[in-house]
Amino acid sequence: MTTFLELLKIIIPAGAVFAASYFLVKRFLDNEQKRREFELKKSTLGTITPLKIQAFERIIIFLERINPNSLVIRVNKNGMNARQLQLELVAAVKTEYEHNLSQQIYLSVGAWELVKTSKEEIIQLVNIASSKVAYDSNSSDLAMMILNITNNLGKKLPNDVAIDYIKKEIAQIF
Repeated sequence: MTTFLELLKIIIPAGAVFAASYFLVKRFLDNEQKRREFELKKSTLGTITPLKIQAFERIIIFLERINPNSLVIRVNKNGMNARQLQLELVAAVKTEYEHNLSQQIYLSVGAWELVKTSKEEIIQLVNIASSKVAYDSNSSDLAMMILNITNNLGKKLPNDVAIDYIKKEIAQIF
């Protein structure tokens, strides 16, 4: 019995020291892990933030470039007929969009949906305007029809709605 008591006198303090050591080391390691995760997030943010800003800039440029007013002026050339201008306008919008597809990984789902909707609605606007003029008429007739439809919409253009949304998103992030 005395041997048992002597053994308990040794085991209980040793167990208490072991338990205290275990919890201290575990707490230290957990804190170290959290610190490493924080440092990793911090360094990742330092890398991603400039890329995210650049993506927002590129999408804003895309949305400005597909604005019907600037698009018509940029694409319309002397000697084109209305059909040629329609095809060139649609191709310009699609090419611009495809050039900026990779930017969607930096935008929210809502912002990217507005960008896609803008592209589709601008193409639809060009096609509607094209259906109101003869294919073989002068390209300036189609250009005027697009500008008239744009001016008479009575609401914001889809690309302007997307730009406003993206600006709000940027303001929330930064």
